[in-house]
Amino acid sequence: MRRREFVTLLGGAAATWPVVARARRPAMPVIGFLSSFTTNPRFVAAFRQGLGEVGFVEGQNVGIEYHWAEGGQYDQLPTVAADLVSRQVAVTVASPIPAALEAKAATTTIPIVFAIGSDPIESDLVTSINRPGRYITGVSFFSVALGAKRRELLRELLPKVASIAFLVNPNNTNADLQRI
Repeated sequence: MRRREFVTLLGGAAATWPVVARARRPAMPVIGFLSSFTTNPRFVAAFRQGLGEVGFVEGQNVGIEYHWAEGGQYDQLPTVAADLVSRQVAVTVASPIPAALEAKAATTTIPIVFAIGSDPIESDLVTSINRPGRYITGVSFFSVALGAKRRELLRELLPKVASIAFLVNPNNTNADLQRI
């Protein structure tokens, strides 16, 4: 009789072990993804691929909260950024500059990684390229500055063209720089 009780006890413990192990597992970290426009699927796929290359797979060992300002409506960004902060994400990824600025305004404790096209110092995102800050870092492609150079080269290539038109979102913080 004792043998049966022992086997039952051992079997019961073995059956409950996965439940106990799962209960002790730390919560999955969540990345907040903040953008000032509805991002195209290729950008999101590249983001996921980059995470995968360093061992993070969405739904397996990391969660991602995607938040957009629909249709480039920048007035939605403060609310969207505050929502990410209230969800206590582990880190916020923000792009382009309007989203990065709102992420910075929303928190001083949640790390922020930005990907922007303008100068992060001129945009008042960081104080130094070498030492961006305690909780904010990222990459800048300096495409705004390079845009002026591209227009200059275009004028040299096509000197007889009287005017060149291009589209700029007037609500973008870099709109004035892009008009030069």
